[in-house]
Amino acid sequence: MRIGVVAPGTRIEPELAARLKAFATDSFLDRAPEIVVHPQCFQSAGHFAGDDEARLKAFVEYANDPTLDAIWFARGGYGACRIAEAALGQLNEHARKKTYLGYSDGGVLLAGLYKHRIGTVAHGPMPVDLTRAGGEGAVKRALAWLIDRAPESVELGVMFDARTAAFNIMILQSILGTPLEPDLSGHVLMLEEVGEYLYRIDRALFHITSSANVRSVKGIKLGRVSDVPENDKPFGANEEEIVRYWCKKAGIAYLGRADIGHDVENKIVPFGALKR
Repeated sequence: MRIGVVAPGTRIEPELAARLKAFATDSFLDRAPEIVVHPQCFQSAGHFAGDDEARLKAFVEYANDPTLDAIWFARGGYGACRIAEAALGQLNEHARKKTYLGYSDGGVLLAGLYKHRIGTVAHGPMPVDLTRAGGEGAVKRALAWLIDRAPESVELGVMFDARTAAFNIMILQSILGTPLEPDLSGHVLMLEEVGEYLYRIDRALFHITSSANVRSVKGIKLGRVSDVPENDKPFGANEEEIVRYWCKKAGIAYLGRADIGHDVENKIVPFGALKR
């Protein structure tokens, strides 16, 4: 298996790429995939891993490459929304056969790919997770799924839900009403977040649950909400109470917790029906 790594948002260090390749070899031995990291991942243009043109070209090049089986987003950050529409319009038949894996800012591309039924799309760990304490488990989980579709890598609820999708809350809010918004009707929608004030999460959930598309989901599950900053006054409700509040107002079923988040325990959520 050959896995192409691109960075639609922010850059990674060359040392991470070398560590990733060595980790894959040590973890999977003769079954280890060949990991091909695009040089664009190391570029720097202000906030981004290269300017918009460089990031766009790298994604399209690897997505259209018939020798690659999967595209793995190197990390999140910000930037995918600046290239997503243009990228989707340039993909060929080889792109439609690939697996795409990432989360956070990468959810913008995952959404557009899923909308246009391009490849197999999943929310799950990325190479940058190798830099977190205990991140080896997350990266190994991702590789096991990419190589073997290992069921133990997948969020447990996915095994029982007919159709699923997963997003960072702020990312989903940002794509609603845009050409990247996929049809979520009948899906179990899993949401997670990191580093946001509770009042901003509340505001985002107002927007998300006001969407007719989201109101057509089977229900919402809440993943982990981590590193919440302290506001100048207590918000008065925790993240689960916030989600319950907006689900109730919108008539959306709240289905409990999901095992996803910006952490090393993040499990994989394939979009759509689970392919066994």
